[in-house]
Amino acid sequence: MKISLIATVLNAEEHVGAFLASIDAQTRRPDEIVIVDGGSTDGTVAALRAADGLTLLEEPGANISRGRNVAIGHAAHELIAVADADCEYDPAWLAALIAPLEDGADVSMGWTEPIVDSLLSACVSSLGLPLSPTEVDAATFMPSARSVAFRREALDAVGGYPEWLAIGEDMWVNHRWRERPFDLRFAPEAVAGWRPRTSLDAIWTQYLQYARGDAQASMYPERHALRFAVYGGLLAALVSRRTWPKLLVAGGAIAYARTPVHRARARAPQRRFAATVLTPVLLAVTDLAKMFGYALGLRDRLRGVAQDSSSH
Repeated sequence: MKISLIATVLNAEEHVGAFLASIDAQTRRPDEIVIVDGGSTDGTVAALRAADGLTLLEEPGANISRGRNVAIGHAAHELIAVADADCEYDPAWLAALIAPLEDGADVSMGWTEPIVDSLLSACVSSLGLPLSPTEVDAATFMPSARSVAFRREALDAVGGYPEWLAIGEDMWVNHRWRERPFDLRFAPEAVAGWRPRTSLDAIWTQYLQYARGDAQASMYPERHALRFAVYGGLLAALVSRRTWPKLLVAGGAIAYARTPVHRARARAPQRRFAATVLTPVLLAVTDLAKMFGYALGLRDRLRGVAQDSSSH
C-alpha cells in the first residue's frame, strides 16, 4: 500500500536537516513527501528546496491545521502519515506506523520518546509523557500529530483538521475519531523522537497555548475545572490559620508530583536530586500557564474568536 508523508514547518532551520535525514533513513520509505511551509523567515525554505524527493508548498500565514489540510489535499495516496519537522524518527517508525493500516485499521497511533539532552528537557518531558508504552491505555490513548497515520476517509469524515483552531487541532481530531466507530490501533514500535522546549519562556507559552486551544474547542473542561479548584483550595489552605489544611495540601502536592518526579529521575539518572527539586516547580509553572491560557480561551469564545466545534 502506498503512503504519503506530510508535515508542516515554520522557522525550523535548526532541526529540519535532522528531520529529513531521519525520514531518509526509514526502512520503509514513504511513497511521497509533502511539506507545507507557513512562511518561514529563516533558512527552512532553502533547506527544503535543496532536499531531494519531496514536494514543498509555501502557504504564508497558514496555521498548522491549514498547512496539514493543504498538504493532504496535494497528497496522491489514500494512506497519510503525519510527522513533525522538529522531530527525529526511529528508522523503523514508518514501517511500524503503517502496519495497523495494512491490517485494516482506520487510524494508527504512534509513540513519542523525548530527546533528553539536559536536565530541563528531562523534567519538562516528564510532566505529561509516560516513560514507556506500558503506562498507556490503548483504548483511550490520544495520539500526537507528530506520530499518527490514517486513511484519508477517516479524516474526511470529521471535516479535516480544524483551521479555526490554532493549536490543539490534533486532539480535536482525536476526539472526533473516538466519537465514531473508527478502528484506532496503538503502534508503540513507531517511535518519534520529540524535543521539549528549551527555555522557561517557551515552556510557559507552549502550555498556555495548549490550554487556550482547549477552551476554544471545549476540550477537557472537567480537567481544567479541577485544576482551578485544586489551586483555589491550595490558596485557601495557605491563608488558613489551622495546621491541618496545610498538612493536607502538602500530602496532596507530594502525591500529585510523584509520577512526574519519578519519570524525571529516570530520565536524568545522574541528576536525580536536581530533578526531584525542579520537576514540582515546573509542574506548578505549567499549571499556572494552563489556567491563564484556559481563561484566555474562554474569553476568546465569548468574543467569537474561535468557532464552536459543533459547527464542524
